[in-house]
Amino acid sequence: MILVSRLNGTDLWLNPLLIEAIEHTPDTVVTLTNGHKYVLRESPEVITTRIREFYQRIGLVGKANAGEAAP
Repeated sequence: MILVSRLNGTDLWLNPLLIEAIEHTPDTVVTLTNGHKYVLRESPEVITTRIREFYQRIGLVGKANAGEAAP
């Protein structure tokens, strides 16, 4: 799970495995595979970074070494 913030400031834990789309329409809108949409404070770049870190923590992707291209 990743921690994000709704526009009103409340915390929301999202399962990144269920994220289907992230839109930037001046606000960030995350759509899950079940159709639920959430408007968030974080930018798409921040959310993408948190998703990548989550995938690394659970072992879905490895960490690329600095200076090396990922396969």
